[in-house]
Amino acid sequence: MTATPRTITAARPGVNLSDGLPTDYTGLKRHFQPLFEDIAAGSLSRELNRELPFDAVRSLDEAGFGTLRVPVAHGGPAVTLEDFFHLLIDLAEADSNVAHIYRSHYGFLEALRFQPRDIQDAWYPLVLAGATVGNASTEKGGNALGGLNTTLTPTSDGMELNGQKFYATASIFSDYTRVSAARVSAARADADGAQLDGRQFAVVATDAEGVALEDDWDGFGQKLTGTGTATFTRVTVPAHGVLDRVPGSAEAVHEAAFFQLVLLAVLAGIARASRRDAVATIASRKRTFNTGSGLPFREDPLIQEAAGRIAAKAFTAEATVLHAARALDAGIAAAEAAGADRPDFTGEVPAELYGSELAIEHATITVPELGIGAAQDLFLTVGASATSTKKALDRHWRNAQTVATHNPIAFRARSLGDYWINGTLPEGLNAIGDAKGGQA
Repeated sequence: MTATPRTITAARPGVNLSDGLPTDYTGLKRHFQPLFEDIAAGSLSRELNRELPFDAVRSLDEAGFGTLRVPVAHGGPAVTLEDFFHLLIDLAEADSNVAHIYRSHYGFLEALRFQPRDIQDAWYPLVLAGATVGNASTEKGGNALGGLNTTLTPTSDGMELNGQKFYATASIFSDYTRVSAARVSAARADADGAQLDGRQFAVVATDAEGVALEDDWDGFGQKLTGTGTATFTRVTVPAHGVLDRVPGSAEAVHEAAFFQLVLLAVLAGIARASRRDAVATIASRKRTFNTGSGLPFREDPLIQEAAGRIAAKAFTAEATVLHAARALDAGIAAAEAAGADRPDFTGEVPAELYGSELAIEHATITVPELGIGAAQDLFLTVGASATSTKKALDRHWRNAQTVATHNPIAFRARSLGDYWINGTLPEGLNAIGDAKGGQA
């Protein structure tokens, strides 16, 4: 495994890359469409040659793509979640890897809404100037379910971060990465193997001393997301880089739902890419089978039916994601109206926020099947020539399958059943880890 050199976006202090950006989907689509077309044109070559999309990400960052959810009060365009996810589906159709990369950055921005004002004042200007934030949360093993081995320890100079993460998605493309960690109290700072419940985040520069990022993700899909190992060795964390997280809070509920909906938007984009490639292949095909009707593929009713089924899956996946995004908009609006976005809020999480999480749980059960199905049905429209490695049409199925495995659908379906039968609201654990009594 070798470390991949990182190309860091040069954030320019005092610059606001959101200036002049449209705030509605139609205007945003018009603004970003030329970039999306360039990204789509290079997606096959990147897949075949395993070229990480540094240029694609840089072009989007410089065009202000990373600023869309910054609130107006902090100088941003405050694009609605529905419009943001609509745009993200467009990007995922162009290249699902690139859309997936922005999951980490926007998850950070959503969580930032709930942080104290001094934390917001430190980070929003950096984001508006072009800085991006990756993610490093999941540990490979050895941590108890709900706990973390990665630690934040107080020192004479502030806080120190130590640990290793297995999925550091997008970090190699980003200026910073947000790392989940257990906070070790001063009394336990010298203890060996300290592992605490509770969770905070440390946001550190990816080029800081003690940070090592690897491009060693070996999954068969989404190969270009920079999802590799991250190691943190005695990394100094600035005061504004420590973000609190309260389990079950409005922030925790909203961000968990948001993170999942990004994956579903990526799946909807993959379904649209499958439709696009199916239609293009059928329209240009001259050869047919001796067992068929003898008509050109574009006129054959059975091939037309197959294309129609792919199109219906893509349509339904996109419509479901956008419906869930509207629920997220309603949830965050309710949170702000109730004051649940304030760090000192002690009331009940608004019902609309739980409603948005439930909407996304419903979508989590159906959208993966639609995305995988559309990518699989693509091969019903062509024949054996579609399996040529030079065409890499299989990447759509591999990418959809990889995204769909991020959160086991069976667990989501069970949670929904419990809700509808018993009224039990979804409850997430603080961190992925080893089950009680489980074997490695």
